[in-house]
Amino acid sequence: MIKFLVDFLSQPTVVLGLVAMIGLIAMKNSVSDVISGTFKTILGFLILSAGSNVIVGALIPFSSMFNSAFGMAGIVPEDNSLVAAVQVVLGFETPLIMLFSFLINLLLARITPFKYIFLTGHMMFSFAGTMAIVLDQMGIRGWEAVAIGSVIQGISMIVFPAIAQPFVRKILKTDEVAFGFWGSSLVCLSGFVGGLFGKKDRDPEQDTWEQVHVSDKFNFLKDMSILMAIVMIVVYILTALIAGRETVTALSSGQNYIIYTLIQALTFVAGVLVLLQGVRMFLGEIIPAFKGISEKLVPGARPALDIPIFYSVGPMATTVGFLAAMVGGIISTMITTRMNVVVLPGVIGLFFMGGAAGVFGDKLGGKKGAVAAGLFLGVFFTLIVAAAYPFVNVGAYGVEGLWFASTDAIIVSVLMRLVGMVFGIPL
Repeated sequence: MIKFLVDFLSQPTVVLGLVAMIGLIAMKNSVSDVISGTFKTILGFLILSAGSNVIVGALIPFSSMFNSAFGMAGIVPEDNSLVAAVQVVLGFETPLIMLFSFLINLLLARITPFKYIFLTGHMMFSFAGTMAIVLDQMGIRGWEAVAIGSVIQGISMIVFPAIAQPFVRKILKTDEVAFGFWGSSLVCLSGFVGGLFGKKDRDPEQDTWEQVHVSDKFNFLKDMSILMAIVMIVVYILTALIAGRETVTALSSGQNYIIYTLIQALTFVAGVLVLLQGVRMFLGEIIPAFKGISEKLVPGARPALDIPIFYSVGPMATTVGFLAAMVGGIISTMITTRMNVVVLPGVIGLFFMGGAAGVFGDKLGGKKGAVAAGLFLGVFFTLIVAAAYPFVNVGAYGVEGLWFASTDAIIVSVLMRLVGMVFGIPL
């Protein structure tokens, strides 16, 4: 039974489809509307996930090209690969922490003023794995680790969305959804920094990357997808040229390295467009359905959803934020060469978090704000990883070259290790 529940919760598509169905039934919608809303929610999320997978698939070779181009070796921030790698050792604790933390989240949402229900499945899994690793390093294993980890994660699943909610209201112009992503605190802080660059008398409808005006000769640049494609082609091909023909050919299995790089850049853009379509379909169904659940089970509850919910309100700002975050990541990588570990730019994290930071900065501080927010996130995303690196030794599990990427989970992990030190548990 427990395995069934864990497998169930591990599939956010199924969970969200069930949430939509229950919500629509609770609102006494017709059978036709319930079936339609349930399937549109599932399909929208699958489209979103497919777009995300396409993006990640295009970023992996780019990351390899980048690291080769600049001749660096170190650790890459990447949660899911790390957590998956340690499941041979911590396969008992991780799924149980995930299961019980969700139940604790529901209970806390019911009895406290923090009415947030965390629905980002892969984030729940990665945080549970992080808890299992940190507690194991502190000498806490088995059911004791499950109990402690579940409570900490369950609390985190309402606290971090609550911290981010004032920003979410400003960005999305609604209070009906929340931010369910373990990098929300850094994204919000970056947005705040971006907001400092906005003039007090600025017109937010005009001072935005979504309203960039170009000459009629360049009308094609008004299309977000075309502009993003051009930018990414330039970024990818420059990186490939610096990395060299041999490096890229090894990644392309013999295909011409320029053609391969061009296709990867365009694949990245296609992934973003697919993701945005999924976001629109998914949110269009899950928000009204969730109202039905909140009215019955957890009055006033808000679903805490994954980071792509912000991209559709600022597609151009998403691109600007990512590029600025990449620059910030490169700068901070140079800084980490003077620290205890070199942290290579985590391109996947920089895209998803940097893109959201760009949207936050654009909405709060205009075009300059988007650039500043992305740059700030890129710098501190990497520096936080470097500063926290000594607190958790993932090498103990035979894992090399990877470390945690979710800044919220890193903050919680460091606090746990510091509390442990107070009680005599050494690093």
